[in-house]
Amino acid sequence: MSNGLSYLALGDSYTIGESVTEDQRWPVQLTKSLTSNGIAVSQPQIIAKTGWTTDELKAKIVSENITKKYDLVSLLIGVNNQYRGRSVEEFRKEYIDLLETAIQFSGNQPQHVFVVSIPDWGVTPFGINSPKKSISEQIDLFNAIKKEETEKRGILFIDITPISRQALNDPSLIAEDGLHPSGKMYQLWTEKIVPELLKKLKP
Repeated sequence: MSNGLSYLALGDSYTIGESVTEDQRWPVQLTKSLTSNGIAVSQPQIIAKTGWTTDELKAKIVSENITKKYDLVSLLIGVNNQYRGRSVEEFRKEYIDLLETAIQFSGNQPQHVFVVSIPDWGVTPFGINSPKKSISEQIDLFNAIKKEETEKRGILFIDITPISRQALNDPSLIAEDGLHPSGKMYQLWTEKIVPELLKKLKP
């Protein structure tokens, strides 16, 4: 499908859909859902890679030298900054830079940009042996910075973190690698994101 709104998805493993099939990635599920709700969206262009931090995503964006403008831009980044023990001050600075970049990609239309919160990997089988409380607290801290800086710029912030924490009691929400979300969890994210976007995109 080539007709419809153009969509750029920026992020890390959660955006590229590590350990799930391409059709289960949430940006792909999102385009299908929006299209079925009367807002035609073409297949997303995804710039994302497992393990990327804010600065690594930025470096890739710069090297891609994108001049195109997009009707819709999403940003989901930050988990690897937390995982690697990077400072929240550094994160804030680099995250703001990425937000401004996302706005530029939208043709300076902040209402066409949306941010997805960082899921809590502390509840996964991979994370369960780590001190879960401290992971969750750190994720909340990074998300608080994201929310503050996102909403300050009039950009939609969508909090999927509570959905991610349901995995503590529902193993089907985690992929076979024991760390990343399953297609089923991404579907729940999509169901949360779509109504918010429809309010923005419906004429």
